[in-house]
Amino acid sequence: MNTRKPLVATDRAAIILQLVPYLIGKGEVSIAEAADEFDVTPEQMRDMVEKLTSIGLPGDGGYWQMPNDLFDIDWDLLDQRDLVVITNKVALERAPKFTAREAAALLAGLQLARTIPGIGDTDLFAALLAKLERGASGTPAELIVASGPVDAVREAVAQALNDGVAVSFTYKAPDAAPTTRTVDPVKVHIADGQWYLQGWCHLRQAMRTFHLDRVGDLELTGIASTHRSEAAPAFFEPGEGDITATIRFATPLTPLLGDYLRDAEIDTTGDVSTAQVRLADERALRRLAAHRGGAVEILAPESARRAAVEWAAAGLAQYR
Repeated sequence: MNTRKPLVATDRAAIILQLVPYLIGKGEVSIAEAADEFDVTPEQMRDMVEKLTSIGLPGDGGYWQMPNDLFDIDWDLLDQRDLVVITNKVALERAPKFTAREAAALLAGLQLARTIPGIGDTDLFAALLAKLERGASGTPAELIVASGPVDAVREAVAQALNDGVAVSFTYKAPDAAPTTRTVDPVKVHIADGQWYLQGWCHLRQAMRTFHLDRVGDLELTGIASTHRSEAAPAFFEPGEGDITATIRFATPLTPLLGDYLRDAEIDTTGDVSTAQVRLADERALRRLAAHRGGAVEILAPESARRAAVEWAAAGLAQYR
C-alpha cells in the first residue's frame, strides 16, 4: 500500500513548477517514473499532469487565448500507455536570449576564468562556453584572449597543483634582494587585473601571497606538497608581525581605497578622514600615497612616512 501523504497546495505548486521543465527535458516519461522522481503517488502525478492543460501564457487581456497559449499533452499516450509527452510548450522556447554583445562579454569572462588553475581546467567551462554560443540571438564576436606575461608561470603552478608537488622560484619584491622560495601552492587567483599565487612558503614557514609578475625561474620540485589543503589567506588580512599605520585622506576618496580600509578604524570630520590600518609591510603605503596624488597622507609610523618620501624622490630623480 502506498503511504505517501496527501499534497498540500504549496507542495503541489512547487512540484508543478519543476514538472514542466522535467517533462520537456525527458521528452517521454511514464507516470510511474515521474511519480517516483517527485515522490508522489501515480494518481497524484496523473492529476497534476492533466491539470497542466489549464496552465499557460496569459494573453494581452490577462486571460488565456486558446489554442496555442496553454500546455497540451498527448492524451492517447496518457490514456493507453500511461506515458506523458508535452505537445505544446507554450512560450518556453521563446525565452529571451543574450544579444551577441552580451554573449561575447560572458564568453570573455569565462575564457578568463578558465585560465585559473584548479578551477577552469574542467569540462564544465567547455560546456558553458558551448551553451552561450548556442543561446545567443546572434553570432557572438570572435574572441582573442591575448597571452599574458605570467601565463607560463600560471600553467606551471597548475601542473604543480595537479601533481601535488611544491614549486621553486626566484622572487623579487620591490626594493629587496631576490630570494629563492619553495612553496606548496594552494591557490592562484586574479585581483584588480593582477595574478597572485598563495601558498605555504618553506622559507618563512607560513602562508604567503606572491605577485606572479615578480616570480622568475619557476620549476616543479619532487617535494610533496603537504600544505595544499590549508586555507589561503585573504588579502590585507592581519597576521603576526603586521604594523598599524595611520593615514589621512579626503573622505570622498574612501571607496577608491578598497581593501586598505577593510577592518580599519576610521574617524571622519567633515571632508577629511583618518584611518588606522593594519599592513604586513609599511612599504605598501608608498604606492598608495603616490597613486592618489597627494590626496592620501601617511601620518604614522615615521618610518613609513620616510620610506614614502624616499621612494618618491628616487622616482623623481629618474627624470632629471
